[in-house]
Amino acid sequence: MTERIAPPLLVIVPTFNERENLPTLARGLMAHPNVSMMVVDDRSPDGTGELADAIARQHPGRIEVMHRSARPGLGRSYIDGIKKGLQQRFDVICQMDADLSHDPQHLPALVNAIRNADIVIGSRYVEGGDIVNWPRRRRLLSRFANYYIRTVTRLNVRDCTSGYRCWRRDALARLALDGFISDGFSFLVEMLYVAARQGCRIAEVPITFVERRQGESKLSRAVLAESAITPWRLIATKGARQRQGSDPGQTPRRREGV
Repeated sequence: MTERIAPPLLVIVPTFNERENLPTLARGLMAHPNVSMMVVDDRSPDGTGELADAIARQHPGRIEVMHRSARPGLGRSYIDGIKKGLQQRFDVICQMDADLSHDPQHLPALVNAIRNADIVIGSRYVEGGDIVNWPRRRRLLSRFANYYIRTVTRLNVRDCTSGYRCWRRDALARLALDGFISDGFSFLVEMLYVAARQGCRIAEVPITFVERRQGESKLSRAVLAESAITPWRLIATKGARQRQGSDPGQTPRRREGV
């Protein structure tokens, strides 16, 4: 794959107990030119935050660490990280999991595709995408979840739940993040839904998703329950806003070069 990462790019990586995986991920990202990394640590008891500080000292100006002490959760971590990222010089801001399920080698393909899109998703469910080390039950659950989300929200996306994404700066800046209702993994669905409502162009490129090799999965019954409820909450919120005549999903689009 040809290396073509050109725009100043920030990868935001939320962490909670990812001490074993973080060094490998950081090496993979730092191998790409013009890529910076923001670790947003949610008070990890295993020392992930302290390790992130040590890694950042090895890459001054390219890795920064945010130590959160406010309300925990993936969604709140992303909101804090995105807000800080938007205050800086980056043209493209990306999201990536810390557990090595998202390979940094796919990053150039996502960034190259953003030339013709506002959001690019690293997708398991387009041609060329794959999943490694998932049992059949987990595969079926994921496919059903995406079918369910598409059916309820009418999103025209194959992999609505992928956390590997790159955004144009202006697309992220238009999201009213403080008004989001989701905290966990369903935050990713809410981001996509709101962006689609605003008319953002969404593209998908194939990735190979690899189940985490170290640490424990964050998937729980509470996460699954929130994921089942969120699409309906989004539809209900949209309807209420339309009746009030103030649907932020209809914000006019702007364009910035990347």
